[in-house]
Amino acid sequence: MPTSSPAPTDSPGPDTPDAPGAPDAPEARRAAAARRAGTVLAAAAAAAVLVTAGCSGSDAGEGQQERDFTAQKLDWRPCPPPSEAEGGGPAPSPLPGGTKWECSFMEVPRDYADPDGETIELALIRGKARDQANRIGSLIFNFGGPGGSGVSTLPAAAKDYEKLRERYDLVSFDPRGVGRSQAVECADNQQLDEYYAQDATPDDAAEEKAYVDRLRSYASGCEEHSGADLPYVGTTNAARDMDLMRQVLGDDKLHYVGFSYGTELGGVYAHLFPEKVGRAVFDAVVDPNSDSVQGSLGQAKGFQLAFDNFAADCVARGDECQLPGSTPEEIQQFVLDLLARLEKKPIPATGDRKLTQTQATNGIAEALYSKETWPYLEQGLDEADGGNGALLLALSDALNGRNRDGDYSNIQSANAAVNCVDYKERYSLAQTKARLPEFRKASPLFGEYLGWGLMGCSEWPVPGKWEHPDVSAPGAPPILVIGNTGDPATPYAGAKAMAEALGQGVGVEMTYRGEGHGAYGSGSACVQKNVDGYLLEGRVPPAGTVCE
Repeated sequence: MPTSSPAPTDSPGPDTPDAPGAPDAPEARRAAAARRAGTVLAAAAAAAVLVTAGCSGSDAGEGQQERDFTAQKLDWRPCPPPSEAEGGGPAPSPLPGGTKWECSFMEVPRDYADPDGETIELALIRGKARDQANRIGSLIFNFGGPGGSGVSTLPAAAKDYEKLRERYDLVSFDPRGVGRSQAVECADNQQLDEYYAQDATPDDAAEEKAYVDRLRSYASGCEEHSGADLPYVGTTNAARDMDLMRQVLGDDKLHYVGFSYGTELGGVYAHLFPEKVGRAVFDAVVDPNSDSVQGSLGQAKGFQLAFDNFAADCVARGDECQLPGSTPEEIQQFVLDLLARLEKKPIPATGDRKLTQTQATNGIAEALYSKETWPYLEQGLDEADGGNGALLLALSDALNGRNRDGDYSNIQSANAAVNCVDYKERYSLAQTKARLPEFRKASPLFGEYLGWGLMGCSEWPVPGKWEHPDVSAPGAPPILVIGNTGDPATPYAGAKAMAEALGQGVGVEMTYRGEGHGAYGSGSACVQKNVDGYLLEGRVPPAGTVCE
């Protein structure tokens, strides 16, 4: 879903908001309210990409050397601390047993249709398998977004994959436009602070004009700083990059785990290179058949369901619940009233920053990505009702990639860039307003916010390419597709749609009955057993397997 305002993305972020009194929380996988779709460009990506300087074919003259991207050797070195665009922080700690993370860069054509042209360096990270003698190959991860840095995320989440490291090198990367891979840049930190505090649900003509002006200004900034790269950061090119990565890493097949948007990327890869798919798992699955309206409406319903479940849980705890209301409906009304007050008058938060209605809505959505972060939501709402917006603002900051120093990663800039080059649809102000009633009906809390997000690409300087992706993959081996019944950002129905779209004998659907975004790493022994058994031993679970 292209968004015009700070919107949930499906990429993991900090595991603890930087706010006083925030409860401890484990690493939580989050996913995108940024919903995406499209038809894949007709792709003739060759298995090996050859670049000739100056001319092509047999006409290459003396001194003009043909270059084979697949022949490049990666220079693995100790990993530095994540860059600002990757989210900052310390260098990754060694893996259990003392194995150190290694980082490198891989060169790819910026435009696969013009391999003689400019190139991009993609940042990669690797944790080598413990049992090298029985190593299966590389297991490549994409954690979603689009816009999430795999280089910074994999070490943070690696404890969930330690069993898989027995026979796989764990590998991830910053896709083109993300993090250290020629990051898309749209605005500086101060400008982003102002942008993310904007009123994302305008109520009158003056607010609507200001809203459109901010969209235009933001898009202009992206064009000014990253205009040459914007046409080439889409999902199709990212899938081609993964196939080149497979070859450079020395693997005959691509073994892959994709979360949220990563399932869409994996589906596009399977469509382009079905014969190169190895063992692949799609978790927290994007519906490949949805257009932007359907996807955004699905998310509105998904986040509403997650809030309803949160509210019901709070009510069931009786006096332990800090929020007023004896029914979930009363708790929801309390939140709606709070948001209405914040629209009129933001409240003090951290330093000289205040919590606006938009940031509060963003923070609520952030906390709904995992049941383990529900305590943040309860505490943050209670404190905001008392006039302290620090915790909800910290949650919003985590979603937008802002750290405690005020520096932003480029997760949201890359998210917009990838969404807008993939999506054809451009919604006008009038078209968006006409859709708002159905969004309000889908979710009293999030409907209007997500409805206005339809305008996210309306001022974008680069046209979109598809309406939804083609993920049909005849001839590919089984791909395990896992849907979570309580997923707020990629609703459960997407798993069935993906399994069917991949094709007969390819998509194998599995269900996890639980809360939050994603199933693997949720604590379900059933999910972990089935996924590990498939990836490590090749045992495909029966279609229709259900895990609690």
